[in-house]
Amino acid sequence: MPNTLKNPKVRYLSAAALMATAIAGGLALAPLASADTPDSAGTHTAVQRTQVFELVGKQTAIAEVDLGQAGVSLGDQRVVHEDLYRDGKKVGDHSVICTYTSVTPAALQCVGTFSLPEGQFAAQALLHLPAPSYVDVGITGGSGDYSKARGFVRTVPAGETERHFTVHLKR
Repeated sequence: MPNTLKNPKVRYLSAAALMATAIAGGLALAPLASADTPDSAGTHTAVQRTQVFELVGKQTAIAEVDLGQAGVSLGDQRVVHEDLYRDGKKVGDHSVICTYTSVTPAALQCVGTFSLPEGQFAAQALLHLPAPSYVDVGITGGSGDYSKARGFVRTVPAGETERHFTVHLKR
């Protein structure tokens, strides 16, 4: 498979694939947004708690898997691994696999897992090229402290091998 990393659209896709998808754990997280407010009947109900925090992903490995026909074709994969940082300190890692589900126009189904000290959570997205300036990736579940995780991760490329993630985590 030709090296498509020189193509800015594919580089971005690689970045977005690194989401993928939601990061958390032993990080000096932003405060929780929650409240105990009365509803229309005067009963107190807890408002859902949301954490919003940022991470930086630095790519440590990438591979393209050429399956079937030579060159980019249905089923080909891009596999990415990166270390996750907060305030310059390594706090976890992230892996993602994207599979081409369409070639013209290009579309990839990406599934990623974020691993942090308190647990892991997964995220996924269907990415289309040409890629926008950011991709929101849905959080689909987790383990440990993230066993009820939902929300999304906004992924923004910051060069060829770095991604910025803003995690909007509800649990």
